[in-house]
Amino acid sequence: MAVTEKQLQEILDQYPSKVQKNRKKHILIKDGEHAAQIIEANTRTVPGIITNRGCAYAGCKGVVLGPLKDMVHITHGPIGCAYYTWGTRRNKAKNDDPSQYFLNYSFSTDMQESDIVFGGEKKLAKVIDDVVEIFHPKAITVSATCPVGLIGDDVGAVAKAAEGRHGIPVLSFSCEGYKGVSQSAGHHIANNILMDKVIGSSDLEEAPGKYPINILGEYNIGGDGWEIERVLKEIGYTVVSVMTGDGTYKDLRNAHTAELNLVQCHRSINYIAEMLEVKYGTPWLKVNFIGVNGTTESLRNMALYFGDEALIQKTEEVIAREVARVEPLMDQYKKICDGKTAFCFVGGSRGHHYQGLFAELGIETVLAGYEFAHRDDYEGREVIPTIKTDADSKNIPELHVTTDERRFRLKVSPEKMEELKKKIPLSYYAGMNAEMKDGSIIVDDLNHFETEEFIKILKPDIFASGIKDKYVIQKMGIPAKQLHSYDYSGPYAGFNGAVNFARDVSMGFASPTWNFIVPPWQDEPLLSGTVNEEGVA
Repeated sequence: MAVTEKQLQEILDQYPSKVQKNRKKHILIKDGEHAAQIIEANTRTVPGIITNRGCAYAGCKGVVLGPLKDMVHITHGPIGCAYYTWGTRRNKAKNDDPSQYFLNYSFSTDMQESDIVFGGEKKLAKVIDDVVEIFHPKAITVSATCPVGLIGDDVGAVAKAAEGRHGIPVLSFSCEGYKGVSQSAGHHIANNILMDKVIGSSDLEEAPGKYPINILGEYNIGGDGWEIERVLKEIGYTVVSVMTGDGTYKDLRNAHTAELNLVQCHRSINYIAEMLEVKYGTPWLKVNFIGVNGTTESLRNMALYFGDEALIQKTEEVIAREVARVEPLMDQYKKICDGKTAFCFVGGSRGHHYQGLFAELGIETVLAGYEFAHRDDYEGREVIPTIKTDADSKNIPELHVTTDERRFRLKVSPEKMEELKKKIPLSYYAGMNAEMKDGSIIVDDLNHFETEEFIKILKPDIFASGIKDKYVIQKMGIPAKQLHSYDYSGPYAGFNGAVNFARDVSMGFASPTWNFIVPPWQDEPLLSGTVNEEGVA
């Protein structure tokens, strides 16, 4: 069953006219007969609508900086902000050096009313001093929250003074929550500072191994990164750094030595990927390590890039062994999942990547979208030159990198690059829309009202969602697969991750829980009415 234009309009008709006009630009029905279908993205959510988005601070400290295990990450703001970006995201890390492992701690200035009135700079300086005295970190980050920006604390000046006192990098991030339209702004802010202050700051000139790579946009949720690295290292790759799941400040400094950058989450990290290409000449390859097919294709594309026959042969050997091992397991779960439908609305690239894994289980994705995407995440990178810079985007300082005359070198010849680009997604991402089936729904910044309406029409068998919206979905009698932090499961990446995902989805379908829940559309509503220009009618 598909949503018709008439049904879509009936959903939109329940909005006031201005809201209706806004939301209509964020929703489209895929139609392959149109050469290009434009979708609005990266614009502010309409005030009053319940969105699933996070803030710029969450994107900066919570997503990009937080997983770096050997840095102390201080939140300058209320304790709630610090806890939100510490306790709700399962970016796992291994405790290689107990003296330089800080992810177990939540560091905050715990701003109170008096700090808002009189300023919090002295308190921040004291916290930095205490952290150095107690933990002796090699580097510190300080992330600003909304109150800090509103009262005007000069976080940069405090950080610079602390660097002088202690002789270690203290990086400040002006990532106040209200900057930008979502957590995407925070990704950009974090990317800029890490590129400017950390990457390339070591004296290392050559990577310590063959086929050196950086893995970008992988946050080791539930152990995803470990499963990916297991396969890559067995094939023979040298992982220079991971940005930033189970990553370290120490390794990040050496990122300039890699021969190829792998981009998993395009939205959160494409800025660094582009800057690395400009500054050091390192191309980036769009990869997808979600699902057996996605992982297999990505591994083959990597081997093709390096062009080494021994590497290509080893890649095929590992793929053959892994596929032979997991296919029987996947097949038994497919018997439970085959023929079902899914909504896939979550995070950065996950709304796209997991559609392939659903398809491997026989589950068709009928609706998909992103919380904080830009148009290029939907339509492909061709549209980037046509995207207009708005006022919100101007809140984020642009970092214009130039060629490093000493370290820049072409990893492959220009002729080879052009040849490879015809075969693999080198320095390119086609976007989610290209792989969506005709008739499927694509929604940007899906809200709770639209969630309920689309569920009533399409009645999906499962909804891949985030933390905030899963409860609404479950109360409607639909299994919700939480893909923001996997709840208590994972990994879901790579070959083993595909089996784990298939197992968990199958358990969701087989659970008797849903027999005890009556979806609200099966009962008569207590009240009925519409919202018009004058209010509720």
